[in-house]
Amino acid sequence: MHPKTRSRLLMTLVGWIAAGLIFFPIFWMILTSFKPEVEAIATPPKLFFTPTLENYITVRERADYVHFALNSVIISVGATFLATLIAVPASYAMAFFPGRKTKDLLLWMLSTKMMPAVGVLIPIYLLFRDMGAIDTRWGLIVVYTLMNLPIVVWMLYTFFKEVPKDILEAGRMDGAKPKQEVWMLLMPLSLPGIASTALLSIILCWNEAFWSLNLTTSEAAPLTTFIASFSAPEGLFWAKLSAASTIAIAPILVFGWMSQRQLVRGLTFGAVK
Repeated sequence: MHPKTRSRLLMTLVGWIAAGLIFFPIFWMILTSFKPEVEAIATPPKLFFTPTLENYITVRERADYVHFALNSVIISVGATFLATLIAVPASYAMAFFPGRKTKDLLLWMLSTKMMPAVGVLIPIYLLFRDMGAIDTRWGLIVVYTLMNLPIVVWMLYTFFKEVPKDILEAGRMDGAKPKQEVWMLLMPLSLPGIASTALLSIILCWNEAFWSLNLTTSEAAPLTTFIASFSAPEGLFWAKLSAASTIAIAPILVFGWMSQRQLVRGLTFGAVK
C-alpha cells in the first residue's frame, strides 16, 4: 500500500474513533431512553433489550414540552439577535479603526468568560428581583446576550479583519457613509462568518443551564429547566431523565446537523488566504 494512502486511512480511522468517543455519551443517552427503568440502571449495562416508549409517554404527561421548547427558541434567537446587533458595530470599529488599547479590550472581554458565573449570581439575582425580571423571557435574553457577547464580538472581529480594507475605502470614495459601509459592503462580504457566529450563539444559549435554573421557575423556563425537573428527592430516574434529555436536545441536534456545512464554512472563513 502506498504510504500516502496508508496515512490517509490511518487519519480517517483516528477521526472515526475520536468522533465515536465524542458521540458515545449521546448515543448511550438515547439508548437508555428506550429502556425500562430497571434495565437502565442494570450492572453490567445491557446493550440488547426490548425497547419501550413508556419513558417518553411519562415525560409527555408530566410536563408541557411545547411550552419549554418555545421558551428555548424565543430566548436563544432573541439573545443571539441582540448580541449580533451590538457586536457588529463594535467589531467593525475595532477591526477598521483600532486604537492603542483595542487588543487589550478584546482580551479583557474574553477574560470575562473565564470568571465563574456563580461569582455574580447574587448581585444579578437581586438586581433582577428588584426589576421584576425573575422568571421572564426578556430577563434571560439580557443575561444570555451578556454571556455570549465576548465570543460574538471576537468572532465577528476575526471575520471583519479578513475583509480587504480596499473595498471599504472604495465605498467611502463613492460617498458611502459608515452605516452604508456596514450594511451594504461589510455585511454581505462577512455573511458566512455572521451566520456561523449566530449559529454558535444559538447553540450556546440552548445548552445553557446555570442561569436558567437560577432565574426561572415556570413561565420563562427553557428546556434545560425541563430536564432538571425530572430529578426527584427519591433519586434520579435515568430512563425518564434520558428521555427528557433526548427530546430536549433533539431540535438543536437536528438544527446543528442541517447547518453543519454553513457552520464549518463560517468558522474556517479566512483561515486560508
